[in-house]
Amino acid sequence: MLSTYEPAPERIEQEALYLELGLSEDEYKRVKNILGRRPNMTEAGIFAVMWSEHCSYKTSKPLLKKFPSDGPHVLQGPGEGAGVVDIGDGQAAVFKIESHNHPSAVEPYQGAATGVGGIIRDVFSMGAQPIALMNSLRFGNLGTERVNYLFEEVVHGIAGYGNCVGVPTVGGEVQFDESYEDNPLVNAMCIGLINHEDMQKGIAAGTGNTVIYAGAPTGRDGIHGATFASGDLADDSDKDRPSVQVGDPFMEKLLIEACLEVIHSDALVGMQDMGAAGLTSSASEMASKAGTGMTMNLDLVPQREQHMSAYELMLSESQERMLLVVKQGREQEIIDVFTKYGLEAVAVGEVTEDKSFRLLQHDEIVADIPVDALAEEAPVYHMPSKEAAYVQEFQKMENRTPDVSDHTDMLKQILQEPTIASKEYVYDQYDSMVQTNTVVSPGSDAAVIRVKGTDKALAITTDCNSRYIYLDPETGGKIAVAEAARNIVCSGARPLGLTDGLNYGNPTNPEVFWQMEKSVEGMSEAANTLATPVISGNVSLYNQSKGKSIFPTPVVGMVGLIASLDHITPSFFQETGDLIYLIGQTKPEFGGSQLQKIISGTYEGKAPAIDLQVESERQQQLLEAIEQGLVQSAHDLAEGGLATALAESVFNGKGLGVKASLTGDPTVALFSESQSRFLVSVRPENKDLFERTVAAANHIGTVTADSKFVIDVNGMKQVEEDASVLHNLWKGAIPCLLNKKA
Repeated sequence: MLSTYEPAPERIEQEALYLELGLSEDEYKRVKNILGRRPNMTEAGIFAVMWSEHCSYKTSKPLLKKFPSDGPHVLQGPGEGAGVVDIGDGQAAVFKIESHNHPSAVEPYQGAATGVGGIIRDVFSMGAQPIALMNSLRFGNLGTERVNYLFEEVVHGIAGYGNCVGVPTVGGEVQFDESYEDNPLVNAMCIGLINHEDMQKGIAAGTGNTVIYAGAPTGRDGIHGATFASGDLADDSDKDRPSVQVGDPFMEKLLIEACLEVIHSDALVGMQDMGAAGLTSSASEMASKAGTGMTMNLDLVPQREQHMSAYELMLSESQERMLLVVKQGREQEIIDVFTKYGLEAVAVGEVTEDKSFRLLQHDEIVADIPVDALAEEAPVYHMPSKEAAYVQEFQKMENRTPDVSDHTDMLKQILQEPTIASKEYVYDQYDSMVQTNTVVSPGSDAAVIRVKGTDKALAITTDCNSRYIYLDPETGGKIAVAEAARNIVCSGARPLGLTDGLNYGNPTNPEVFWQMEKSVEGMSEAANTLATPVISGNVSLYNQSKGKSIFPTPVVGMVGLIASLDHITPSFFQETGDLIYLIGQTKPEFGGSQLQKIISGTYEGKAPAIDLQVESERQQQLLEAIEQGLVQSAHDLAEGGLATALAESVFNGKGLGVKASLTGDPTVALFSESQSRFLVSVRPENKDLFERTVAAANHIGTVTADSKFVIDVNGMKQVEEDASVLHNLWKGAIPCLLNKKA
């Protein structure tokens, strides 16, 4: 960690101190050319954070352009704090996902907590009321002291912040795999509601207008957090602890209320949260977007610690801070609102017309940088790409069906796999009912939030099977989007758009960059076909340590609109006598499957194939059946295949059972992970109309009252067990692993 003493520009160059900040030699030379002189320490630090991957997307930007970002519902695509989609009646949903991976690996409680705080600020900076939180988490295999500690503390951090700030955490996903052993992934998503006329943008428009700093004072926590997140995780992570921020959810709650009151004042010009790169990014980005400049007096910035240097003030990522631009002469109106909530708000600068980012401290100019050089003109790199050699080998493999002698025992094993087992340990710690709008709680395919005062609701999910993407990035990318859309449709909603959290290893490795490139292409094709434009997102690279990369994990957060509360569809079977249908065809596809992991301990071969046109048709037909009132329950088929989905469908405390009859190879019928499939239950009286509406529906069984779980294949019993036994194994798996000593 660099000391607070700021070395002279000559020394920065001679000793190549800019390398410690994250600037390459070429980038340092570029900075010198832009300024026409050597940068001082503050300027070098500002360039380093703004040109970091985390802020500039310098290696991923060429790929992100491939995403479709327009659509009939899109009001705001990528480029602002969060994306916005129209939900009718002058209302809109605002949402985004962000990663906080490196901080969570080093300081899991605060890393996760401040990830939640940051994504909430992205949403209310748009003028939206935050109504729900989701997350997508990845860890190594449970059962070791370190992984158990990371898992428990991340969950505590998410719960601690979300519960205190008063925004319900309504769902998410957690997966476990060896590739995340040293690099857990913590992706937090927030969803907000807004009226169209209240939408805000982060712009510093109007020469002479005042720049106001609001919220918590600036401390020395989180300095260089953006560059910390833009490099490989060090083996000795203790040295990175100062890069992790500390959150205060109670102050954030006050900040939400104050900002949502301020948006109704016509004195407000623009507002942005101080996220990655803190005061530097919010100020320079707001000015650059407006085509203006900005001058700030750092002596006026509220400070938590004494004698903070310009370098520290500009690079701190202290939490719960906002930057506002206010019409000249109207400052006190805005300051009074924050004061009412017990928050500090101070005028610290003004908007200028010279397009310079100028900082003063102790009556001296401590930084003077062309503002566009930091934002619009950051370097963009077209990285070399090379197909991963292992993928070529996998593509040559035949689709083999694993040998399973006891299918009942195998189902029990699969249900106890942490990726499939009950996540009740996790979501029981979350307050999912605060705000009293949660209709479908954690544990279903998608969470559902009522839009208060209307007959509408929003369905929300996060999804990504990184095993498939590891085997075949393009196909896996398609599946990630398709599975998210399946979950949304199963809840009774029409998908509107998605936000992505793109988590990969080191992009300077051509094989890692190829994984990024191909998975983005697959996701883009699926987003186009399924009409789910990408309206916001985040890129997290360098998720590797000791030379080992995580599986490529582009998480998809998706939101859909339920047109009427009558259409909300549970994912569990509902009544005795209901008919069970499998929608879609099952093939011998086990590459990346849960069965493959149990039997061979590895992932290899081809990922399951997907036809996006078929996917789209089945989703549309199922949604039509749901909207006609023909469907009692709907559940997508994912990890573990049909047998797992059938079991999950009776885990709702009603004491129901299953009697199903299948054909074909028993292992394929029960455990294949073929795509574009759904498990649906229908009342007997709706049988004919349902079958006419959904072309690929096959009647496979009946919901029973006796809690027996029985599956025949080709007339032979292959699975027979009491549903309560299966439920107890599924429910107890994660607590059992957490109690194990390594």
